[in-house]
Amino acid sequence: MIKSALAILTSLLFIHAGLAPAAAQTVNNTAKKPVKKAVAKRAAQPVSRTVAKGSLNNREKLVRKVTVVKGKRQVSYQRVSAAPSVPVVPPVMTAGDMAGLNLTPDPLALRSNVALVIDQANSQVLFEKNSGVALPIASVTKLMTALVVVEARQNMEEVLTVTDDDVDREKHSSSRLRVGATLSRDDMLHIALMSSENRAASALGRNYPGGLPAFVAAMNAKARSLGMMDTRYVDSTGLSSQNVASARDLAKLVVAAYNYPIIRQYSTDPKYMVEPSGHALQYNSSNRLTSNKEWDIGLQKTGFINEAGHCLVMYTRIEGRPIVMVFLDSKGRLSHVGDAARMRKWLVEDQPSNLTRMKMVRADEG
Repeated sequence: MIKSALAILTSLLFIHAGLAPAAAQTVNNTAKKPVKKAVAKRAAQPVSRTVAKGSLNNREKLVRKVTVVKGKRQVSYQRVSAAPSVPVVPPVMTAGDMAGLNLTPDPLALRSNVALVIDQANSQVLFEKNSGVALPIASVTKLMTALVVVEARQNMEEVLTVTDDDVDREKHSSSRLRVGATLSRDDMLHIALMSSENRAASALGRNYPGGLPAFVAAMNAKARSLGMMDTRYVDSTGLSSQNVASARDLAKLVVAAYNYPIIRQYSTDPKYMVEPSGHALQYNSSNRLTSNKEWDIGLQKTGFINEAGHCLVMYTRIEGRPIVMVFLDSKGRLSHVGDAARMRKWLVEDQPSNLTRMKMVRADEG
């Protein structure tokens, strides 16, 4: 009781002296100052990297930024738009790769899994690498297409029309010939051989007596008559990977096609102009060697689809000798052309006049 009375009396004395408001103010100031400093300190600090990263979306990234303010080093992080990620595309395996042909070594380090070089004057095989393996041949198919068209003796001036049936729905390849475009059979053959125009080759097959099925049957019959026993055709363009042949078979096809001047001329023209439906279009050769003066090429055809790699067949003269070259399943856009140049150099510079036969087989075959 005495302590309580003393406490009340003391409070009354403080109130009477006007000390209570000051004391209250002191107490209030003491409580507020630390709060203000803490808030200010938090505002000056950069956002935590962990917190910021957690709030990023998949189109943003965090960039660290260091600045110096009044002699003090400050670190901050900024959000910026991130470049879209590019998916990693695995390399395409060709049919030759899947068969293990890429394991075959050769002294010229060719980029082609298959190669065959023959001296046509005496049928001597000068270089051979996996030449008996049947592989997809892509647009080299068009050489047989041309042979069947020429031997059928159809009217070359007949006008053919590109239809929806000629549109590539397997590989979705492009074409400069629109649906409805018209050209003579002669022009269709010319650009199919020289520039590998797929819709032209399709139209040639479709306009054969009996249609495309009869044309494909004629292609396979011609292959058998030439002794091309490892060869099979399912279309006139080569877009299907089911069109297959061995290098040995293709050498026979090159020799047979070389007998026709129209195939020799059309396949080796570097440029040609056509006017489908009255609109001028210039086509260029798919083989850059046709405009190279160092080469004497009598017949050629290139081809490419993913399953086949880059392919090239040629009838050429090297040091006056008629040479047939076949390269299949080559890696790289110009690798087949590079292999041809490498082979030519080898024949001219590195081999004696009595060339010896070189045969390469798969490593696993010994």
